[in-house]
Parts: sequence; C-alpha cells; structure tokens
Amino acid sequence: MEKNGTLFIIATPIGNLEDITLRALRVLKEVEAIACEDTRVTSRLLSHYNISKPLLSLHQHSGEIQFGKILTLLADGKSVAYASDAGTPGVSDPGNKLVAQALAQDFAVVPIPGASALATLISVSGIDMQVFSFLGFPPHKKGRETFFKNVLANKIPIVYYDSPHRVIKNLKLLESLEKLESDADVSIKQIIIGRELTKMFEEVVRGDIAEIETYFSQHPEKMKGEFSVIVF
Repeated sequence: MEKNGTLFIIATPIGNLEDITLRALRVLKEVEAIACEDTRVTSRLLSHYNISKPLLSLHQHSGEIQFGKILTLLADGKSVAYASDAGTPGVSDPGNKLVAQALAQDFAVVPIPGASALATLISVSGIDMQVFSFLGFPPHKKGRETFFKNVLANKIPIVYYDSPHRVIKNLKLLESLEKLESDADVSIKQIIIGRELTKMFEEVVRGDIAEIETYFSQHPEKMKGEFSVIVF
C-alpha cells in the first residue's frame, strides 16, 4: 500500500480549554486515531468538544512497540494526530522522536500550531525578546550547576520551565552563583515567572531573585502548577 498517511502535530491548551484553534478541532475530528502523552488528559479535552477517537498512549517512557503502532497506521494510509498533555509538542515529550521516525519513512508531517507556555510568557514579558535562548527544564542533579552558570553568563534573556518543587531551590542556586560572580549582595539578574498561565489562578511575578523568593515564601499556597521563567 502506498505510504500516504499523514501525521498531524497538534498544539493543545496549556490550561484554558478555549485556547485551541478551529483548525486543531477540525483535524482532531477528521483523523482516524490520536496518539497522546496521557490518554486521561486528552480524553478530557476531546470530551469537552464532543470528539470521540481511538487513543494511543505515547509518552517519554514508551518503547518502540508504541511508536511502531503509530507508524503502522500511517503505512496503512491512516491519518494520525499527536498531542502532548499541554501546549506545543516537541519540548518535554516524545513528539520529536515520533516526527523523526515518520519523516524517515517518508510520511507527511503537518504542524497545527497553537498554545505554548513559552510564547505566552514572552508575550507579556514587557522586555526585548527579539533574541533569547530557551533551555527547557533544568537538570535535577548532574549538570544542574552548569545549567545555571550558563543562565548567569548569558547576555540575552533565558527562558526555561520549572516545577513548583524545584523553582525556588533553583533560583537560590542562581543567586548564590551570582554573588560569587559579582562579589556583591545586590542581584543583577531580573526574573519574570509565569505561574498557572491561562488558568483560573494565572499569575505573572516580576522582580530580582530575592524579591521572587520573598514573595513565594510569603505565599506558599501559590507553589503549585507549572512555572515558566525568564531570566534577563
């Protein structure tokens, strides 16, 4: 059979379910199967829009068998969509690996753009973001200090994602490295943190490292959800 299957890479809402494009909804209704990071998360989105499709789980720990199932569908001429839990696939999910395997077998890959935590925070940063660097998630252990040394050394804004369990710990490390570098108690770097972006308790917090630490120490109940960080 001719290899005419198409893989659609679909951006989904990062919080507010209204943040999905008309095109994305149309494609989700038209494809014959949907691969997703977490079937429970994607099921909630599909249910909200009255869409019912076969779901295939594909997450960071999926083996080659799961990738093979999707490639087989494409080889049979089926259209398949891939959606991560939230936002645009390809950052902290297996989207890039799936795309690489699909391209290697000459299947068409079509991006369906939409929500992104990165672009959302940049849009309200209020600073010059014509040139910036995105570093993904900081390492948990090995390479963590090197990661934040690179953040400190950069002359352009740095954007990264962090978890509520590590964001303050990582800012404290950045602060300690900054003091070693500058030999001063005054913070040079400024921080913009986006928390729970597009959700009910969305918040953007701005200040130097010490001010950010103080704010969240006074509001520990806000240490929840996803964090996007700009350091400049």
